[in-house]
Amino acid sequence: MAHTRMYTLDPSLSLPEPRGHGLRLRAWDAGSDADAQAWLRGHLDPDFQRWNTPLKLWTDLAGARDSLRARARDAADGRSASFRITDDESGATLGHIGLGEISTQLKTARVGYWVLPEARGRGVATRALLLVSRWACADLGLHRLELGHAVGHEASCRVAERSGYRAEGTLREAMFQAGRHDAFRDVHLHARLATDAEPTPPGAR
Repeated sequence: MAHTRMYTLDPSLSLPEPRGHGLRLRAWDAGSDADAQAWLRGHLDPDFQRWNTPLKLWTDLAGARDSLRARARDAADGRSASFRITDDESGATLGHIGLGEISTQLKTARVGYWVLPEARGRGVATRALLLVSRWACADLGLHRLELGHAVGHEASCRVAERSGYRAEGTLREAMFQAGRHDAFRDVHLHARLATDAEPTPPGAR
């Protein structure tokens, strides 16, 4: 069966935007100044840089645009899906969540996320993870979603647990050290299955 593209390079032609839990997940647009600046600000944040090391290190707006264009190409080919987390009411950008290494044959993908400093402490990452997980399983037909974070990143660990991603063990030296491509650190692996019960979102009664 032919592989169906989920996105095009034109964000206006992407699939409907997942909504729920007070959030709307929207495609990043490399041609938007606001999107590129938010992407840059997220990646320059000290907390992001402590726990994440992109394959290509960049520190300016041109690099941010290149990074977003690369993600759009991967999305157009069905290899990933990158979403700008926004407040459903105000439209303000709160952070990023995405799926990588999507395999429709194996029905698996890897999840990653970050939240801008001013949006932290409001359950944004947990709500976005619940939303994207439901979308991935219901709309893409995926069965297993994996999430890895550096050992010691307790905030990310709590987000995973609150979103129904069970801890499955430690992957030895599976992630680059902060700001380096020549040294490694251990990763905690979490995963959620389509058959797992969906947790209650933060603030729900």
